[in-house]
Amino acid sequence: MDLVIKSPRIPAVGETILGGDFIMTPGGKGANQAVAAAKLGAEVYFIARLGDDIFAEQSLSNFKKEAVNTKYITQTKEAPSGVALITVDDAGNNVIVVAPGANQILSPDDVKRAVSDIASSGALVAQLEIPLETVEFAAQLANDCGVPFILDPAPAQKLSPELLKMVDILTPNETEAQILTGIEVTDEKSACIAAKKLLEYGVKSVILTMGAKGFLLAGNEGIEFVSAVNVDAVDTTAAGDAFTGSLTVGLAQGKTLFDAALFANYVAALAVTKMGAQSSMPTRETVESFITDIINQGVNDEKA
Repeated sequence: MDLVIKSPRIPAVGETILGGDFIMTPGGKGANQAVAAAKLGAEVYFIARLGDDIFAEQSLSNFKKEAVNTKYITQTKEAPSGVALITVDDAGNNVIVVAPGANQILSPDDVKRAVSDIASSGALVAQLEIPLETVEFAAQLANDCGVPFILDPAPAQKLSPELLKMVDILTPNETEAQILTGIEVTDEKSACIAAKKLLEYGVKSVILTMGAKGFLLAGNEGIEFVSAVNVDAVDTTAAGDAFTGSLTVGLAQGKTLFDAALFANYVAALAVTKMGAQSSMPTRETVESFITDIINQGVNDEKA
């Protein structure tokens, strides 16, 4: 669950400032990505743990509303549901602290239960809000089943060479790429250097997201930078989750990696125009209308 406060700016260390609106909305990286994919029409199974509390009840209710299959979600009394404390400033920027809660006891056995559905899926997506042992097991299982394994390396931490070699698509942002490679990512040139290093580690493809700048895609076919879609950002909290979730949908539906990333670029742009995480994820109809409007605007600009 995300506990979000709007604030004129991000406070400095030790500073208390008066904020604005407060909202409590379903969140969590994996959950956000699952909802993003489901709202675009994908059949989504979510493997997770929740506590036995009010946040779990609200999350399960929201998954049902968004048509995310919950057969592999386990509730436990051993830990509370995960929560994130989020501050969003007037420019839409954010700072986030996550308490993983029950996610920290998601085990390889929890993933193994889903092997039949993983084997028949278009892709398996994981994040780092669960134990690394479980992420590594999921990666190996996906590899064994011949299913693309997509890893969003957040919250950022160092990863083993063994895990990185099992990753088909890695989707770090600038900060995460820096932690993985030691290279500070500030522009297209430094992003290119970091992406190349990740490829050297054994990752098959890298999509390095750079917020309002855009994204860089690197793989066997070369490196390409794509600018972000220009929108007025309200809340960037789940932009990366919108990107990864929609990227996965595109790939599962047969798009090339580049075309899937372009599609995800539009979805992420739409997501930042609304407050909240899962509540900001657009439907396919909304995305298609948005893309059409942008294309038509480009044609009109050329005629002018």
